Amino acid sequence: MPLRLTTRRQFMGCYTATLALAGTGLARANTDFPSKTINVIVPYAPGGQGDVFARLLGDPLSRALGQAVIVDNRPGASGALGTRIAAKAAPDGHTLLMGQTGEMVINGSAMKNPGYDTLKDFRAVALVGNSPLVLVTPANSPYQRLADLIQAARDKPGSVAYASSGTATPGHLAAVALASGTKTEMLHIPYKGAGQAITDLIGGQVQFFFASASSIMPHVQGGKVRALAVSTPKRVPALPKVPPVADTLPGFDFSLWGGYFAPRATPDAVVARLAEEINRLLAQPELRARFEAQGSAVEIGTPRSFDAFVRAETDKYTQLVQAAGAKLEG
Repeated sequence: MPLRLTTRRQFMGCYTATLALAGTGLARANTDFPSKTINVIVPYAPGGQGDVFARLLGDPLSRALGQAVIVDNRPGASGALGTRIAAKAAPDGHTLLMGQTGEMVINGSAMKNPGYDTLKDFRAVALVGNSPLVLVTPANSPYQRLADLIQAARDKPGSVAYASSGTATPGHLAAVALASGTKTEMLHIPYKGAGQAITDLIGGQVQFFFASASSIMPHVQGGKVRALAVSTPKRVPALPKVPPVADTLPGFDFSLWGGYFAPRATPDAVVARLAEEINRLLAQPELRARFEAQGSAVEIGTPRSFDAFVRAETDKYTQLVQAAGAKLEG
């Protein structure tokens, strides 16, 4: 039975002027936050999407809040190590987590014991942005359209092999959803990161790869791979001629997203102040353009809409992890 997919846009909405004013009053009337340096934990090594998001916002947020904002990289255990540290931090808003798809909504079902529970241990503050996955094939592939690849998988079940950056990564689970939704059998070849996966894709050892836009765009532009589809519901500016998978499989919606989280007991007033300042910054054209240059779309919404989004993503990925039988070491 095909898995039911949920669309992100059901849960995201922009601030109204009334809400913004209410948030401002609540934050400033009830807290002297911030009173010291703000530490933003990124649970991966420098250079990844979450690290880029945190650093793009670091200096602007520091100026907005009047305190230093430090990016603290804590890699390990598929993002679980740094996330555990953030979950146990003092709930005063001075330690935040730049949480992403993997550690916030996949680890809970793919790991036996990640050491935290996203929905119980964290408060959603602000979704910052998301990037599409790009379904790519070798440049000399016979597949000119996504429909060609799907038909090949139907004609010879198990003959179409796809790469992933690792088991239970968003790219792996997006491919699981594609196979389930099209009622085809496809062979999963997991790699330890995107680099070797891209090398083998270019060499024709695998037929397709749901790659992050940031990692694959140079190869698309260089003519080494062919982009057949993007994983988000709408086309993306960087690849205006590439259709969404959703044109073929309605409801298909996957992205690599990142946003700020705070420990669960963080006061409402602190969360409101943070959300207000972050969203005000994201609305600025100059900063938005810097995100778009990285292949990412800015998202502006409320803590409540971000929380609803995280819950929907958790439900979606739990189904996919169970369908794939995917397991991760904690």
